Amino acid sequence: MDKVKVLVVDDEARMRKLVRDFLEREGFSVLEAEDGMRAMELFYEDKDIALIILDVMMPKMDGWQVCREVRQFSKVPVIMLTARSEERDELQGFELGVDEYISKPFSPKILVARAEAVLRRSNVLNTDEVSDVGGIVIDKAAHQVTIDGKGIELSFKEFELLSYFVENQGIALSREKILNNVWNYDYFGDARTIDTHVKKLRSKMGEKGNYIKTIWGMGYKFEVA
Repeated sequence: MDKVKVLVVDDEARMRKLVRDFLEREGFSVLEAEDGMRAMELFYEDKDIALIILDVMMPKMDGWQVCREVRQFSKVPVIMLTARSEERDELQGFELGVDEYISKPFSPKILVARAEAVLRRSNVLNTDEVSDVGGIVIDKAAHQVTIDGKGIELSFKEFELLSYFVENQGIALSREKILNNVWNYDYFGDARTIDTHVKKLRSKMGEKGNYIKTIWGMGYKFEVA
């Protein structure tokens, strides 16, 4: 992966180091700011920042103010970090154009996975990989799927789910594993979320929906007949 530049903004040095270490391990280049004012200085100085990971509670200029100012000039993806988990805070974040909202404490691995997902959605992390399995062609760069030459419309999560199934052909996948890899949950979430998405995905795939086999009491397996 090319060195994608991420700006990490948090007044806690320990937190910045933790996030930086995990991001650098995955090949990202990291800039750090200890408060909102320094974050804006770096933002104006460096036009190559591809993602901002931004704490809410900071001295001098808080995360909400930073996000408002950034959005006046740029659509750069923003992941907001906060110790709060109140719904109104989350709604405020999305109204300001926040792309992801993660409550502390969080798993650094999950944060990196969310960062990569946000960058894929914004076409920063593109891949030229095209999968062709049993008449199903998945173009990750274009975020398109065709079945027997005919395009099908999938939601973002349906696309991610189908891609994950295809990448793990013939492997029995538990619902927990699917949640961890597609929804990026670090806990066992509601299995109905997966079941609902699989049902919709199968319907859109027509006859090839039968490639997604149900393993009763466990999860699913993608297997081409």
